[in-house]
Amino acid sequence: MANALQTGIGRANLSSGNGYGGASDKYALYLKLFSGEMFKGFQHNTIARDLVTKRTLKNGKSLQFIYTGRMKSSYHTPGKPILGNADQAPPVAEKTIVMDDLLISSAFVYDLDETLSHYDLRGEISRKIGYALAENYDRKVFRAIAKGARSESPITASGYVEPGGTQIQVDATNSNANATNAGKLVTAFFDAAAVLDEKGVSTDGRVAVLNPRQYYSLIKETGDNGLINRDVQGTGLQTGEGVVSIAGIKIYKSMNLPFLGKFGTANTISNPGSFVGPDIAADSVDSVTATSSTYQQDAKVITVTATAHGLQVGDYIDVTLSAGSAASSGTHKVSVVTNANEFKFNVPVSRTTSSVNNGATWNVSGTNQNYGVKENFLGSCGLIFQREAAGVVEAIGPQVQTTSGDVSVIYQGDVILGRLAMGADYLNPAACVELYVGASGDAAFP
Repeated sequence: MANALQTGIGRANLSSGNGYGGASDKYALYLKLFSGEMFKGFQHNTIARDLVTKRTLKNGKSLQFIYTGRMKSSYHTPGKPILGNADQAPPVAEKTIVMDDLLISSAFVYDLDETLSHYDLRGEISRKIGYALAENYDRKVFRAIAKGARSESPITASGYVEPGGTQIQVDATNSNANATNAGKLVTAFFDAAAVLDEKGVSTDGRVAVLNPRQYYSLIKETGDNGLINRDVQGTGLQTGEGVVSIAGIKIYKSMNLPFLGKFGTANTISNPGSFVGPDIAADSVDSVTATSSTYQQDAKVITVTATAHGLQVGDYIDVTLSAGSAASSGTHKVSVVTNANEFKFNVPVSRTTSSVNNGATWNVSGTNQNYGVKENFLGSCGLIFQREAAGVVEAIGPQVQTTSGDVSVIYQGDVILGRLAMGADYLNPAACVELYVGASGDAAFP
């Protein structure tokens, strides 16, 4: 019986050899397919990237944005030379967005596993890597916008008042029911539109991002009464991709919104298999051994005793706290370095916790700005903003790398790596609106 002539579906240009003749032949085309799949996975699962101001960073660690304040006008006196306003306006300020460390998601694919599997292993891994990068990206941007909604304008010159951010109360009682109440959300949307108008924020590029339950509640309860404009009907209406609008504000849905201290949903559902989103916690560095140290808390200040900690004021650390301050675990900025063996950082909620031996487990964070933790978002339930609200700097856009050659031979497989280098922060607080439930909005954080 004659030998079968195998179709070389994974080999470039029908390269020679029977069967799969070597690592380079075997993966020649699969790697190119993977790269496209990873980027598709990222694009399909991130919405923030196209809704804010994005800049590419080259040959530097941070990017500077310049603000100019308002100018005054006055009447001319005949014969008097015009040499500029006496107050030397406009006032100028800056905002600097610092790059975070390299964000990665990776998998090792063993040759034999791939050979024996009956499904597209690399394609599936590629999509999951894209999802992981996109999820982190969106969560950073949305937290930065919420931070901006609680901040004043960078222009603080005496006599020149520039508008800051806005927090709008959906209901005075903090609960899931109030946060997802369609009628109350519609009222908040019109309030937000009026506030943005009054602050002179452009109507171009105004959007809202809501929790999925909020989005579907709006469609269900108010979709047919004229309060909501929609560009399409049927299945398109359910997509959550900006086809629905209130007061000229396009509405998107995302499970990466900071919603009542969690990502996704904070609802407790009776179905045992239901997914309840994770708490907003630290963006920890992978494979780094954390240090256990003794801490104590007085009001909103936590003091950590750690021999030769090596930290400086302004460094960010990922901290897991035990005992009385456990809820304040997350990424925090070092505010005081008392000496080589002691440092301090601030947390959102005031407590008194006496000395806890080895109760603080910490390591240097991979982020270089404060994106907030669970306690910063306990009442937050939606964002309304315009494109100028936040900025993203990217040094390395989402891309893929793989091992090959001798490395693949030694390990009999490939490491598939998706990577991204970016940083995010608010730009124009006037363009940031945060919706909240509770007696008052969550406090500002540095």
